[in-house]
Amino acid sequence: MESLARKPQAVGELAATLPISRPAVSQHLKLLKGSGLVTDEAIGTRRVYRVVPDAVRAIREYLDLMWDRALSAYAAVFDEPGEDETKGDDNGRTR
Repeated sequence: MESLARKPQAVGELAATLPISRPAVSQHLKLLKGSGLVTDEAIGTRRVYRVVPDAVRAIREYLDLMWDRALSAYAAVFDEPGEDETKGDDNGRTR
């Protein structure tokens, strides 16, 4: 994804820069294409792949939302008074 985000590339170009085989790159691209994150175009005898910006943006927005919710839930736990803070002492006074 990082490499494709910089510029559209064919499978061979991508494979040349990665520590995996060309067939493995093709399998990854197939999954990314199936998920709508990349698209491809026939240019001569090659298929050139490129990132779909709107799809990446949608994932980013979703992850931001999930992260915000997780942080809010985490903060809510620490904003609630703990047991020790709400119990009275031996004289009935709240600490």
